[in-house]
Amino acid sequence: MRNAETMSPNDPTPDAFPQPPHDDEEAFTALTQRHRRELLVHCYRMLGSLHDAEDAVQETLLRAWRYRGGADQGVSLRPWLYRVATNVCLDAIGRDGRRQALAAKAAAGTLRRDGGELEEVSCLEPLPDALFEPTAPRHSEPEAALLTRETIELSFLTVIQLLTPQQRAALILRDLLGWSAKETAELLEISVAAANSALQRARETLRERFPARRPEWPPEVDASAAERELLERYVAAGERADLGALADLIREDASFRMPPYPGIWLGREAMIRGWAEAGFGSESFGRLRCVTTRANLQPAVACYVLHAGDTQYRAMAIDVLRIEEGRIAEIVTFGGGVFASFGLPATLVDGGEGKE
Repeated sequence: MRNAETMSPNDPTPDAFPQPPHDDEEAFTALTQRHRRELLVHCYRMLGSLHDAEDAVQETLLRAWRYRGGADQGVSLRPWLYRVATNVCLDAIGRDGRRQALAAKAAAGTLRRDGGELEEVSCLEPLPDALFEPTAPRHSEPEAALLTRETIELSFLTVIQLLTPQQRAALILRDLLGWSAKETAELLEISVAAANSALQRARETLRERFPARRPEWPPEVDASAAERELLERYVAAGERADLGALADLIREDASFRMPPYPGIWLGREAMIRGWAEAGFGSESFGRLRCVTTRANLQPAVACYVLHAGDTQYRAMAIDVLRIEEGRIAEIVTFGGGVFASFGLPATLVDGGEGKE
């Protein structure tokens, strides 16, 4: 996925690690804060959850300050922070029963292979684009490749959660950060042969479970305008509760899931039938008002619902969409609890103004 030379942890960098006595906490914090956003992306890939990733970054920075004296002489700060962050994430996985159960299934090779295994990833949360867009690097900068859609979209994030923690770390360190087998083995405290084996198994799982992507739009199409039009149609159909219009926007082989709830609906017919059975469009379900946003470098729609007798539209769900060949190929829906991360209000009054 990357040129390994651009991200080697031994590359010279102006961001040198402070030398002893380096007891100026304010100066140390200023240096580490420069890497907060990219560390958040790294921890998010490892854990699949924004809230858990934010906690992991905070713990990373605390450990970095606490153990700053133990850094190897001459080490650069940035790769050292990645080492600390990776270990924080591995510790977090080890403390989490859900993740441990998933890791045990992955290690034993007992995960389902019929598409239903995706429901095993119950900790998944969306990552708002706004968290990294304001400081998105130029393509010539090392951090740029960390934010490509290929390695941040929800389908990729889901699949790598189906790897063992060791395989996941090896894949991210080697293929995304460009670390060598020796450097990866040292961090994971395993042999180089074991590190290479972990990477090979991770790549095999990706090839098996992460299908080749069809293009979003034909090359002659203005992608921005086409996406905007599709979102407008999606919003209009949702607000009208028009299942037929929604069906026109969805690929026949599309999928739908709602982490952390179990279950995955495979195929447009199953999706539409499931929404109808859930009461979509009925008086008891309520009326929708939708707001467009973005998550994981993908288009998304935040849905508010107005129930009978209520005076406010209340946060209900955010749909993150993946597009292939001009139609929606996947919808991953998250509950109203994620609205705050997107800077979205909890309610909308009848005139459309936000109100907390």
